[in-house]
Amino acid sequence: MMRDCNKSDSDRSHPFQLRESKSKQGPNMANDQRSQFIIPNNTPIVKLECSSAFDSLTPKEKQYAHYLSKAGWAGGLICLLQTSPESPLIFSLLLRLFRGQSIEELKKGAIENVSGLTEDEFEAFLVYCATFLSNFGNYKSFGDTKFIPDISKEKFEGILNCSEAHKQDAAGFDKLWAKIATAVFSLDQKVKQLGYGEKGLTTYFSSNCTEADLELTKEFMNKKKIQAYNTRLFKKVDNGKSSYEVRLASSETDGNEVDLPLGSHDHNSVDFTVSRGDYAPLMAQVVENLKKAKESAANPNEEKMLEGYIQSFSTGSIEAHMEGSRHWIRDTGPIVEGYIGFIESYRDPFGVRGEWEGFVAIVNKEMSAKFGSLVENAESFLPYLPWPKEYEKDTFLRPDFTSLEVLSFASSGIPAGINIPNYDSIRQNEGFKNVSLGNVLAGHSKDQNITFLEDSEKALYSKLKTPSFEVQVGLHELLGHGSGKLFVKEEDGSFNFSADKVIHLETKEKISSWYLSGETWDSKFPVISSSYEECRAECVAIYLCLHEDILKIFGHEGQAAQDIIYINWLNMVRAGVLGLEFYTPETNTWRQAHMQARFVILKVLLEAGQGLVTIERRTGEDGQPDAVVKLDREKIQTVGKEAIGTFLTRLQLYKSTADYKSAKGMYDGYSAVNDDSPEQLLSLRSIVMARKQSRRMFVQVNSTISQEGGVCLKTYEATAAGIIQSYVERYSDRDYESILHDLWQKDAAHFN
Repeated sequence: MMRDCNKSDSDRSHPFQLRESKSKQGPNMANDQRSQFIIPNNTPIVKLECSSAFDSLTPKEKQYAHYLSKAGWAGGLICLLQTSPESPLIFSLLLRLFRGQSIEELKKGAIENVSGLTEDEFEAFLVYCATFLSNFGNYKSFGDTKFIPDISKEKFEGILNCSEAHKQDAAGFDKLWAKIATAVFSLDQKVKQLGYGEKGLTTYFSSNCTEADLELTKEFMNKKKIQAYNTRLFKKVDNGKSSYEVRLASSETDGNEVDLPLGSHDHNSVDFTVSRGDYAPLMAQVVENLKKAKESAANPNEEKMLEGYIQSFSTGSIEAHMEGSRHWIRDTGPIVEGYIGFIESYRDPFGVRGEWEGFVAIVNKEMSAKFGSLVENAESFLPYLPWPKEYEKDTFLRPDFTSLEVLSFASSGIPAGINIPNYDSIRQNEGFKNVSLGNVLAGHSKDQNITFLEDSEKALYSKLKTPSFEVQVGLHELLGHGSGKLFVKEEDGSFNFSADKVIHLETKEKISSWYLSGETWDSKFPVISSSYEECRAECVAIYLCLHEDILKIFGHEGQAAQDIIYINWLNMVRAGVLGLEFYTPETNTWRQAHMQARFVILKVLLEAGQGLVTIERRTGEDGQPDAVVKLDREKIQTVGKEAIGTFLTRLQLYKSTADYKSAKGMYDGYSAVNDDSPEQLLSLRSIVMARKQSRRMFVQVNSTISQEGGVCLKTYEATAAGIIQSYVERYSDRDYESILHDLWQKDAAHFN
């Protein structure tokens, strides 16, 4: 999956250049630590435009899109339960608060009754609420750090206390707030970021789980052929003896399934229980809406796809979701596109459990034609990659690749592009799909402020950032995630490669490691798998964009093509600098897979030397420390290409041969942030933190069924109030407060 890097957004031979000069922008560098955990009032908010695309649909297509969206949003509430213990209750409180009266009425009462409350402080209250709703929790979806209100606890409580919701049920409202008040404002070290153990907080597994517990559980799940995507793990300790519950997400809570090893098991003298019914009432609503969507399916593949999803979300079977995904792949060129389930493992600290995601989008035919041409020529582009054909799939399975206008994206964040499904067996042998989310890219078309570049570069960068990123997304998704072979020894002892002929690219001997039957990329490469794979895909994209015939497909030729190459590479090295925001020195951890990947690429290009990339420290016009990253465009095709080609070969080698030890050693080395190098990257981080910008938020539409039975679209203003109103109306048809409270209460003891 591709996330936009432009968010508010070892030994080397080249010398570090330190110069004093002036640049035009920068905040006061003396910001206190608390400022890193608040969302400023000037955070950009953008409408996710899709009205024209929606209007082009037939009534049947609109019905299909509507119920798919409803299913996605019903499951979206699962993200609250996957983020933090307090998130479900914060959501319930906000829903109750904003249902009770209009925002204008709440503001009027608060300004009149809360002592000293200013309009800016009330806006800060709204921005916090909007950010929480947009992220489905109180941790940033991009970076996994906590955010707190930029308003005192006393004034926050004052706003709550003067609301209509409080007047209608003061005791109940106070009781709910009392359960979460401390957590909302807490910045204790352990809760500053998502993670496990002492490095952070997670609800993918109980708070008493250690890395050893996770490794033991991985062994058990591999043995029982249980994929982790739709699971959570809960550990109990009785009289010093540990036992574990692996719980599958499903609407059904009892009964037996042929393909699910439900019940009690002994593994290495440790008790494991496999159960189901996690998020059951929410999964039931997902299933209900998918059944309604099926009535408007356009073809048998869509029907079979939805039948697979319905079975999966009812029973907890990942095999059923895989079967649905197979029919999704076969449904090529649909007008309404969508995918739903427990998809990406970025936020699981162990890197194997999937966050809920449900998106619905409408095809953009003009841009899709470019991607279609890229797919048609993909086989001729794969040989450009720096590994031999034995390391490539036997047959390139041409995927559907479309540009889409997002109608709804129900998850903690919205990417710019997606390559799915993530099941290795399907991707390697049956195929996958790529989508580029056009209206998401359009929403990022303008930077509020371009940091860390020379003033002379900014005009060209602003002009070409979007078209160059379209190239990057296309290559990243299709030939990045879509390339490369995994060497597997099957259960019957056979290999999916010529074991006597394939040569290790470093030792030049026959390879001696591979995946065993049942092992997957995620399970074999825990923790690093997401970032490592994003890094591989990013490297493929910047490596292949050097070819004129590829750029021609996107409409770039001659000098224009050379400018696209330059800005694409410049964007990558700048993103590597920006990536320092997503590294936590206190715990020595990275909090965002894509930004870690881009930092690693920056390190690789710095290591290449010869002046390819340099970082200069400066003094900004504000008198505070600043920096500029520079890329020598004349050396991209030589020094840059060689460095990325060599690194990319190693990435693919270790992935193909299941060599986790070598992969982790290499990747951890490039991920290290310290002051051992001339660039002093750890010290540079303080400049990056002082000059960081807020990530954009999107306002999404809602669809409803009119009295006449047609589907209507409602849009909202691009403000914090608009985001809040969209969520209040999105979740107005059920008692979600009770559902979330019951689900919270069921597992609260696991997260003490």
